[in-house]
Amino acid sequence: MRRAVFSLLVENSSGVLSRVSGLFSRRGYNIDSLTVGETLDPKVSRMTVVATGDDGVLEQIEKQLAKLIDVKEITELPADESVCRELILIKVKCDVTQRSDVVALANIFHARILDVAPDSVIIELTGEMNKLGAFVELLNGFEVTEIARTGLTGLSRGFADLNN
Repeated sequence: MRRAVFSLLVENSSGVLSRVSGLFSRRGYNIDSLTVGETLDPKVSRMTVVATGDDGVLEQIEKQLAKLIDVKEITELPADESVCRELILIKVKCDVTQRSDVVALANIFHARILDVAPDSVIIELTGEMNKLGAFVELLNGFEVTEIARTGLTGLSRGFADLNN
């Protein structure tokens, strides 16, 4: 089993997300992560889909995605030839005595403190999935009350690109 990151350029129109996710559900595949956003061209969106499977399954996913009429272009982003990141927001319950420990931990990971309340802080961290996982793991000694993750997004390194 391996993880594949597919970068798609799709028509920016209603129903595209439904058709892509429907392809996965009809075939019994799971989407590990999915992000979508408009490109420089407002008629086109970039969709980053992360899936896990053996080589045959991942090849089939790529072929089926390429057949969708809304998909203009698709490429798999190899880990060593692309930059992929995720954003996480974490709310940690902490009082005045714990706050300095939470802030120190956030500083080690180059995270940002977005909000400080009398009984909590909200932390923003961007990076690779394993970095975010390590940060969450180190927060185990504190009471994490909420987590929001954006999902993975990425681009090819250098000049190699999809058109937008």
